[in-house]
Amino acid sequence: MASALAVLEAVAPRIGRRFETAAHPAGAQHYLDTGVALPESTLQSCRDAHAILFGAMGLPHVLGADGTEIIPQLDIRFALDLYAGVRPIRSFVGLPSPLSHPEATTIDLVLVRENTEGLFYARGRGVMEGDSAALDTMKITRHGTERICDFAFKLAERRRAQGRPGHVTSVDKANVFQSMAFWRKIFEEQSRRYLTIGADSAYVDAMALNLILKPWRYDVLVTENMFGDILSDLVAALVGGMGMAPSGDIGDQYGLFQPAHGTAPDIAGQGIANPTAMILSASMMLDWMAGKYDDEALADGARIIDAAVQDAFASQAVRPREFGGSSGTTDITQAVIDRVSAKNLVSA
Repeated sequence: MASALAVLEAVAPRIGRRFETAAHPAGAQHYLDTGVALPESTLQSCRDAHAILFGAMGLPHVLGADGTEIIPQLDIRFALDLYAGVRPIRSFVGLPSPLSHPEATTIDLVLVRENTEGLFYARGRGVMEGDSAALDTMKITRHGTERICDFAFKLAERRRAQGRPGHVTSVDKANVFQSMAFWRKIFEEQSRRYLTIGADSAYVDAMALNLILKPWRYDVLVTENMFGDILSDLVAALVGGMGMAPSGDIGDQYGLFQPAHGTAPDIAGQGIANPTAMILSASMMLDWMAGKYDDEALADGARIIDAAVQDAFASQAVRPREFGGSSGTTDITQAVIDRVSAKNLVSA
C-alpha cells in the first residue's frame, strides 16, 4: 500500500490533480484485537470515498466460528454490490515467461468474475447435517448473470476500440449443472445485443487446459464466482505470479481496487515483496475514476503509471525476486516513481 500511495503522489503533479487519502482499519489482525473484522465506520468511509484502494489482508490461522477465514473484502463486495471482479493479465517485456511458446509474450486478457452470487452465495449460509455432511448452495440469477455479461461485453467493446480482438468467452459447467445451463442460456441471449463482439462458451475444465496451452488467444473471459476465483490465480501464473496481478471489484456506484494476491506472512517486514500488483491496482483505480467522474486527467495518470511499470521492467532496471531477480519492494517502487516523474515518458 505504501508503494501505491507513493506512486499516486508522484503522478499527481503530472496530471494536475491532488489525491486525498485516509487509512481505515479492517482485517484479521483487527478482528483478533477487537473482535470486529470490518468496523461500520470503515464501511461508511468506503461509501463516502470517491474510490477504495484496498491493501492485501488476511491471516490463514485466524478463523471465524464456522471454521472459515476472516475476509472483510467479501463483506465489502456484498455490502456495496461490487458485482464485477475484473482481473487483467498481460505479459511484460523484460520479464521471463513461465511458458516457452513464443506467443506467451503477447498474453493480454481480462477475466471478469461475477462477484456476488454463484457458489460464494453460500458464504454464511452453509448447512451442516450433524457431523456427517455439509451443504453449500450455488445461486445463479437472471439479474446477476445479465449484468455481469453486459459488463464483459462492454469491456470487450472498449478493448476492441483500443485494438484488441473484441471477443467474450463465457466459462461454465453447463454440461453438468442446471444452474450453469441457465448461465449459458442468459449469456447467449445477452451476446445477441452486441453484434460487433465475438462470443463463445467453454467448459471450465477445458478452459483450464486451454489457458495453459494457448492463453494468448483469449480476450475477455466471463464466469461464475468460484470459477473466477480459481482461474484468476491460474492466469496470473501465466505471466509470472500473483505479484503481477491487479484487480478491481466494481459495481454501478462504487469501485474497490486491490492486488489479486493475499498476504504473505512469512516474508512480512523483509522488504522483498513485489509491489507491482498493488501499483497497477492504483492505476486501475484512476482509470475507473476517469470514467466515473468524467475526468480525462485521471486516465492520463493511469496511462503514465502503466507506462512507468512497463519501462521499469523492459529496461531491465529491476527484476522481482520471483523472476530470479534481486529487486525488493523499495527498488521496484522507486524505479516506477522515477519514470512517473520523468517528463519524457510517453504514456502507453
